Amino acid sequence: MKTDANVVHLNKATAEQSPTSPVGRLPVALIQVRDKAAQQLKQNLQSLFDNADDTLFEMADRATSNAEQNAFFEAMRDLRLKRKNIERGFLQKVFESFANLNQYEIGKPQPALDAVSFDSLSLVQNDELEETVALDAMVAKVMSRDAVALGHLTTRLNAVISKKLDDKSNPLGPTLLSEYFLDACGSLGVEIKVKLIILKLFEKYVLGSCDMLYAEANQALVSAGVLPELKSAPPRRQQRPAASTYVQSSGEEGIPLLEGADQGVQEVFGALQDLLSQVRGTAMPRRAQTADAMPITSSDLMRLLSHMQQRAPTQVNVEDFDLRDQLERLLERASAKSGKARVVGEVDEDVINLVSMLFEFILDDRTLPDSLKALIGRLQIPMLKVAVLDKTFFSRGSHPARRLLNEIASAALGWVDQDDAQRDSLYQKIEQVVQRLLNDFVDDPAIFSELLAEFMAFTGDERRRSELLEQRTRDAEEGSAKAELARRQVEHALNERLLGKTLPEVVVRLLQEAWSKVLMLTCLKHGVESDEWQAALQTMDDLVWSVAPHEDPEARLRLLELVPGLLKALREGMASAAFDPFSTSEFFSQLEVLHVQAFQRFKRAAPEAETVVAEDAAHTDPSEAGIELPLLELPAAEEVEDAPAMVEVVEEIILLAPGQTRPQEPDVVLPDDDEALLQVDSLRVGSWVEIQEDEEHKLRCKLAAIIKPTGKYVFVNRTGMKVLEKTRNALAVEFRRNAVRLLDDALLFDRALESVIGNLRKLKHS
Repeated sequence: MKTDANVVHLNKATAEQSPTSPVGRLPVALIQVRDKAAQQLKQNLQSLFDNADDTLFEMADRATSNAEQNAFFEAMRDLRLKRKNIERGFLQKVFESFANLNQYEIGKPQPALDAVSFDSLSLVQNDELEETVALDAMVAKVMSRDAVALGHLTTRLNAVISKKLDDKSNPLGPTLLSEYFLDACGSLGVEIKVKLIILKLFEKYVLGSCDMLYAEANQALVSAGVLPELKSAPPRRQQRPAASTYVQSSGEEGIPLLEGADQGVQEVFGALQDLLSQVRGTAMPRRAQTADAMPITSSDLMRLLSHMQQRAPTQVNVEDFDLRDQLERLLERASAKSGKARVVGEVDEDVINLVSMLFEFILDDRTLPDSLKALIGRLQIPMLKVAVLDKTFFSRGSHPARRLLNEIASAALGWVDQDDAQRDSLYQKIEQVVQRLLNDFVDDPAIFSELLAEFMAFTGDERRRSELLEQRTRDAEEGSAKAELARRQVEHALNERLLGKTLPEVVVRLLQEAWSKVLMLTCLKHGVESDEWQAALQTMDDLVWSVAPHEDPEARLRLLELVPGLLKALREGMASAAFDPFSTSEFFSQLEVLHVQAFQRFKRAAPEAETVVAEDAAHTDPSEAGIELPLLELPAAEEVEDAPAMVEVVEEIILLAPGQTRPQEPDVVLPDDDEALLQVDSLRVGSWVEIQEDEEHKLRCKLAAIIKPTGKYVFVNRTGMKVLEKTRNALAVEFRRNAVRLLDDALLFDRALESVIGNLRKLKHS
């Protein structure tokens, strides 16, 4: 065929550039799949480049600076020059991947997209992070839209090749196609902003046609007899189904379901219908119908809902909006206009009732902030349309519309009502999603997959930033806890040696203001079991002994031996703690006076020992002593200054961190088995709580860490910033006065559905 002839030169080019490619080893069916896929991908790439010029030109035209405009023009020029090389490199990768399908690998290399996991994204540069997020979002869209067709293609390939594939390693899967294109664009010298635009074009013109690509590839393999029993849905562009092709008309008997829906879906929706039927006319009023009333089809219902959707006001109080009442009015007008009574069929009315009850729960849910309820409430009509189209909405947790609602609710969990809500990025993103659905959603549920991928990319980026800040908060708190523990050790050491004693005021101040810092540094750096800690304590003990009165004549010799080393240890310790040099000098001047007075007391008590002391002192190196030689020439008794100021240490010494105030005892001391303490102990890291700060203000925050050494509970907001810290006892007091409420972080839709089922069962037995 002519089509085959058009790709022969690609085969030749690939064979020339990759001489080891075992083309002959591929089955004929795979060669046909490869060639058709290459032709389609080439055409899609041409569309990409044909539109890239216009897109970049428009971006340049809207640029806000000359530098930005020049960047777009340079990108246009670079793209034109390297267009052929990019096409050739991309297609060559595709051909090589097919050529390797029947080769056994010794070592399997990891694809570039898998090499960067979300757990390690904090280690990559900002540009790489943006690129990775964009690629993940692109792949997610294709997987949410075309996962079935791709899965069938992967299964069929595995049936005819020796190497086992999954969707990520499928040569035509979005993961590898995105990787090949990114590699081919490696020579482009463009900024990340421009690269993201090019990736967006790749998503639109290449990945956007994957449904056609997979449909043709699957059909080619089916024609070759490869697993013909696998039935794939037709591609989107070949048939855009109206509502009636998704479901049977509600006027028909039985349960309308998706064509080919599994038994599980039938059982779930059938069970819901059964519950509704048992309460209809009793707990749930039955609508009055005339005898000749004709049920409208699901297609007509979809049109009415679309009409309501387009004209729905951006009401603030969504609780005033009654979907069933609005729909009834539309039907009355339609009936009056046509002259025939029209009503909603029983099955579709069941769907309407279920969705209405779901949203009644959602709008009454205390976990959702009130200001975001107004936004989420506007999703009621789009969600109802999805439920009419696809009954798996009620049974499948992975349904894109259901997941989108859950993701929005999860992201909103830590959002706090504020005056400038419209300026908050999360609020704006949710508003954008809601508005996009109201404006664009008619009858193609694929839009939910697209919006889900975009929203998850947005929240994933926000989550990574908040987790990074949260980790920094935890590290800082753990560091503070270590410092607090060391401070307590120092307090204990000081009180053990000083409490109840009367000492010179200068010594007490030196130990409390200066030597405490040396002890803190030693404790943090070496620990209380270290030799350095014991040496610091010994220096403190020696200082206290050196200024105490002694009657023992031998103490004079000990003091003379002790003072030089003591002063040296004090100087070195205070220098290591970076204590103020001026204050250090003042302390040492006053210590010198104290030690001189001590020697004078010995002189008066035993004058005959003066010669011995002087001779012994003469052998002491003054540089080691850190004191002046006049100390050896003891002044006369009448020259001794007045006695130093003495203080009695009667209160425990409490060391405060910078900016810290003296701690106060809690107003209430709770017993260990108190219920409020048990509530505190049940909190887990990651739990969200709402704290009533006063009558008007509530704080939503997440427990980020429990610091065991200090017993502190540290809370952060949704950005990861610390907003609150409480002790276990103080937090229990807040629980006792009902100022703390634990927020339910379970999936919103699942909680709503569980509540609806529970209420229907209660109504059934009432």
